[in-house]
Amino acid sequence: MRFPIDAVRAQFPALAVCDDGRPRVYFDAPGGTQICAPAIARMVAHLQGGTANSGGAFITSVETDALSHAAHVAMADLLGGTADEIAFGPNMTSLTLAVSRALARTWAAGDEIILSRLDHDANVAPWLLAARDAGVTVRWIDLDPDRGVLRIEMLPDLLSPRTRLVAVGGASNALGTLTDIAAVVRMVRAGSAALVFVDGVQSVPHVPVDVGALGCDMLACSPYKFFGPHQGVLWARAELIGNLDVYKVRPASAMPPAHRLETGTPSFEAQGAVLGTIEYLASLGGLVEPGAGDRRARLLAALAACVEYERDLGDRLLAGLARLNGVRLYGPPTMTGRVPTFAFTVEGHHPDAVAAHLAAQGIFAWSGHFYAVEPLARLGLADRGGLVRVGLCHYNTAGEVDRLLAALGALAG
Repeated sequence: MRFPIDAVRAQFPALAVCDDGRPRVYFDAPGGTQICAPAIARMVAHLQGGTANSGGAFITSVETDALSHAAHVAMADLLGGTADEIAFGPNMTSLTLAVSRALARTWAAGDEIILSRLDHDANVAPWLLAARDAGVTVRWIDLDPDRGVLRIEMLPDLLSPRTRLVAVGGASNALGTLTDIAAVVRMVRAGSAALVFVDGVQSVPHVPVDVGALGCDMLACSPYKFFGPHQGVLWARAELIGNLDVYKVRPASAMPPAHRLETGTPSFEAQGAVLGTIEYLASLGGLVEPGAGDRRARLLAALAACVEYERDLGDRLLAGLARLNGVRLYGPPTMTGRVPTFAFTVEGHHPDAVAAHLAAQGIFAWSGHFYAVEPLARLGLADRGGLVRVGLCHYNTAGEVDRLLAALGALAG
């Protein structure tokens, strides 16, 4: 069936906002998407109906616990895990710092970890700090600067009996490049006993995920990158995280495996919003594939439909960029091997100036390094203003893509 773009856009209140009568164009999705109405409704309902902390016998606490449990189950359905393997946190970075700190307690001087030159710094700096504190050697999977892809063929030669961790990203937040996580896991399992940590912040919004099929040990993502609230989520194998000595206050130590990483009082209202987000995606799945069964099946149907729709938009954008003089794209030249995140430069124009030009025309895009410290340095762009980045998602339209291309054409000539 035809993708129900009108029904989708109706679920996002921000898309109806105009500035001086001109509709906004949200191409800033890699930095955070707009939130869907069911997520807003869930958040407001929890706050208006009476909020409370967890563990009490009174009704608001009981309802809070039920909401939190439902949010954990919903995220498990999205990722293919179980509710006790899901941890919520304020953001992906905080959760990664917590995991790295706990894992480093199991490392010894002379151990090794392997990091990626393609990743956001949230999947680099926490491990560098942990390695520094534990006296661990850091090895690197290099980025091919010409193709914008991670050279995973290097990985077998980097592994050793002392390798304790391999940290990679599912998709680059700067270039949009996908990394074959299943292949990475197979290499790691064949050559070491190392754990595999995946930054799924950019891949989860655009690629159906099954953590069991991937075979990784941990995967982190951010609901505000897939139409929800500002939260972080970590999936971790129960047997791994249940035996990890995490940093907790003493009364909170006896908790289900991954929940042990949830420190302090969480944002229950945000967990409610995550539940609303998953409910929205599941309803979309039922719309595009009426015969889909349980929620997991409906979620997979929704993501598959979004992938196809986003691919068509991406093809349109890539074809348009290729026609513009002076525009250089970084990363894969087609939609094969990428998510719909696109980074480029415009000859003769600083990336910040390009972003400002677009903003003046109501088109929202990012410029700079996007915390992608390693890839920008490897591309030789760290001291040149970085890149312009636009990101598409399933609520964007072909007309918006054309509007972007016209605005860029005025600069590129």
